[in-house]
Amino acid sequence: MACSWSAALQAASSSGGGNTALEHTNTQEFSISCHDVRDNSCEEYKTSAHFMNASGVGATCPDCHVPKQWVPKIIRKVQASKELYSHYFTKWIDTPEKFEAHRAEMDKGVWATMEANESLECRNCHEESHMDFASRNPKLAG
Repeated sequence: MACSWSAALQAASSSGGGNTALEHTNTQEFSISCHDVRDNSCEEYKTSAHFMNASGVGATCPDCHVPKQWVPKIIRKVQASKELYSHYFTKWIDTPEKFEAHRAEMDKGVWATMEANESLECRNCHEESHMDFASRNPKLAG
């Protein structure tokens, strides 16, 4: 499957398409349309509790990686332009070997963002007032 940026750009050029294109980039289909993600992160995601769990409630890539609030969402989209540039021009994570070589750096960036915004994306779904800490897996305790 080809990267969906071309579809997003086509949608942007249609009447009222700017928002349509933006919303298209917030879908799971779009997130895994580039082989960099599909061949690396997506397979790992499929083994996580965010994909499969006893409750049947799952999170998609945009749920964790794209803020819901408009201003943080736009900021994230601007930051994602670096990823787009990388995908098309530098190809710095286009193989599993390159992905693994840069994994620690990418992880640090994600964790720094989570620390800076107090896990904003996580808090879109996880509410402390709804958590049963007594039944929580001790391995997950922070």
